Amino acid sequence: MRPSIKLVGLASLLLGAHVESLKIATSLQWIEYTPQAYAIKNFYKGDSPATLQSGGVMTLASSPKSVDLAANAETQGLKQFANHRDLRLIYVIVEVGYRIVANKASGITTLADLKGKRIGTMPGTSAGYFIAKYLASAGVKEGEYTVVSGNVCMKAPCGAGTFPQMLASGRIDAFGIWEPAVELGAELLKDNAVVFKNASIYREVYSLYSTEDKLKDPAMRKNIVAFVKALNQASDVYNNKPETVYQSVASAVGMDPAVVAAVWKDHKWSGPTGIPKDLLDFMVEEDQYLARTDRRQPVPKEALAKFIDESVLAEALKS
Repeated sequence: MRPSIKLVGLASLLLGAHVESLKIATSLQWIEYTPQAYAIKNFYKGDSPATLQSGGVMTLASSPKSVDLAANAETQGLKQFANHRDLRLIYVIVEVGYRIVANKASGITTLADLKGKRIGTMPGTSAGYFIAKYLASAGVKEGEYTVVSGNVCMKAPCGAGTFPQMLASGRIDAFGIWEPAVELGAELLKDNAVVFKNASIYREVYSLYSTEDKLKDPAMRKNIVAFVKALNQASDVYNNKPETVYQSVASAVGMDPAVVAAVWKDHKWSGPTGIPKDLLDFMVEEDQYLARTDRRQPVPKEALAKFIDESVLAEALKS
């Protein structure tokens, strides 16, 4: 005898809503993404499986039915939140102190010497904002240097059109981007390399995002909390036993383990401190810059305060 529709509905209510899988959009190329894969493999205990797919916060904003979470630098999160106010930043996976590597042979020994030089970066990204903000701290304004676009390199030898190769060949005088390209550029220049870094001026805040609707769904939220808990556990390993993950990180993104080890110090894996205390003020300042470059109005501070949702992390820490 087949059960009635009413009985099936009652059973569904008693058992709770079923979530097929927790779908996470993230770039699968960079070091920053790897704790997610490690967390899923070793710690995640949600009611449904978690899967990673190529994408980012733009995927979540433009196609919220296709993914449940997304990971990206804060720059892309801010750009999307401007037009999608239902997005929520729920966790910071890692903070990365970006660096600039320059060629001493171009007459560069201080940051101010980059005035009038050709600097490689990617406009419209966290690296582009980093270059503008960091150089401004040395009195070098936008327009007082030439921005040159190029590609990153994950493993030597770096091919034509990549920033390390462009630096070594003299096409650019310096570049600033996420790792490991800067490390590879410095290794190519050897004694002619000069490296600049100041994480107090700018650091990438690589974050996890969801939407207000998804966080209101009890079954979905339970899995999201489980994933954030797993990320905390992964961060503990990344912080305290990094030598155990160098090889897996290298394999995941196509790097040499020795280079992973060399750039590890530039990555601050968040763990229980998953949302920095200064994040709101940090994002207010950055959004003012992005508003100018994107030709829009800045997002009000009170709206950005709603963008940051600490409740998921709080639940994960309690569970």
